[in-house]
Amino acid sequence: MSTLAPLRLLREPWNASEGNQSNATAGASSPWCQGLNIPNELFLTLGLVSLVENLLVVAAILKNRNLHSPTYYFICCLAVSDMLVSVSNLVETLFMLLMEHGVLVIHASIVRHMDNVIDMLICSSIVSSLSFLGVIAVDRYITIFYALRYHSIMTLQRAVVTMASVWLASTVSSTIFITYYRNNAILLCLIGFFLFMLVLMLVLYIHMFTLARHHLCSISSQQKQPTIYRSSSLKGAITLTILLGVFFICWGPFFFHLILIVTCPTNPFCTCFFSYFNLFLILIICNSVVDPLIYVFRSQELRRTLREVVLCSW
Repeated sequence: MSTLAPLRLLREPWNASEGNQSNATAGASSPWCQGLNIPNELFLTLGLVSLVENLLVVAAILKNRNLHSPTYYFICCLAVSDMLVSVSNLVETLFMLLMEHGVLVIHASIVRHMDNVIDMLICSSIVSSLSFLGVIAVDRYITIFYALRYHSIMTLQRAVVTMASVWLASTVSSTIFITYYRNNAILLCLIGFFLFMLVLMLVLYIHMFTLARHHLCSISSQQKQPTIYRSSSLKGAITLTILLGVFFICWGPFFFHLILIVTCPTNPFCTCFFSYFNLFLILIICNSVVDPLIYVFRSQELRRTLREVVLCSW
């Protein structure tokens, strides 16, 4: 197992006494609780793939004027959040490989500072990803139920203010988290934020899918354009629902890890679960790899623009 990894400060519980931790480790000494030895090369490969994919998505959105809308700007920010995961993973993995092969010698204090910076990047990615998923859900909700007033409600100025607020809040919260990470209240706030955003998005999406079809039928006999607009919005809602599902699958084990750190740091089952921390990191990076594929698969316009970007037809 790597000696360093993003969020290394959460690899093991800190709120248990040394004796209790020894007992828990002894009680969870079965082969299933030895964890997985994931090579650094796998982290490096996934990080590179994710970085290239998300860069292409951002480039495509910036290139195509048809994609210059609040919805795609929010998706662009979500891609940037995924890039934070990729960049932090790439930087730390490269440093680990260079240190393991004796190419690079760094003082322990510098390594700690470097880890703190990378931990801040990954924490900022957690908060910003969740926030932008929530923002996109609200945006889709407005598009479906307030189609005729959408452009007056979600103006470009409000979209910019929203994006700036999310990034500012993510930076501040990640700094607080790294500074006071040994305080259970901080972990509980992060877990609570995850659960709140999850419930918010589930409620919005359930409401959208139960009433959107009724709206489509009721308006189709009166106006065709809003119906087409709402059909497109419903497709966007389905896309973001897939994103939400993938996010939950990939980040769920990590947040469950946080819950166990708070609730049962010395329980043998929890100790066994902690040993698979590197697997949870792989899932997080996989989320950054899968998200761009979902964008491309669900958007014909984005597919066409990405093809142009890849072929360098600027």
